[in-house]
Amino acid sequence: MEKLDLTFKTEEGKFNYRVGAIIIKDNKILMVKNESAPYYYSVGGRVKLNETSEEAVLRETFEETGIEFEVERLAFIHEHFFDEEITMEHYHELAFFYLMKVPDHMNLVCKSVGEQGTKESLHWLTIEELDNYHVYPEFFKSKLTKGINGIEQVISKE
Repeated sequence: MEKLDLTFKTEEGKFNYRVGAIIIKDNKILMVKNESAPYYYSVGGRVKLNETSEEAVLRETFEETGIEFEVERLAFIHEHFFDEEITMEHYHELAFFYLMKVPDHMNLVCKSVGEQGTKESLHWLTIEELDNYHVYPEFFKSKLTKGINGIEQVISKE
């Protein structure tokens, strides 16, 4: 039996528990783009019932890149309240973002699809140029340029 994603709908919106991978190489971050969405988003996805956030980020990074990454450490805890741009659903999202150890040689193979079954692709975006892109989480634009130190909690209400 397949494990359930930790996401549920209510009359007031949708709760979502997700993980994101911060994969940085040569001052660029690896992001995902869905052909039906106007924005880039972090590699990662929903945590499943009875799965740790660390197990989830390892599973999701492998599913989306074809590479078995290792976790370096937890970097951000993000409480995010927003209306999704495409579906206009209101979200209350809790996300854990992990800094990943990057292997010297990577042969990325994006084999994942978006929630509506649309094709996803991987993109390296230069960290200093993130302001030029429509990215989620938005805080990557300011936080990643300063370097990642410790574990930081970020709360975003949009």
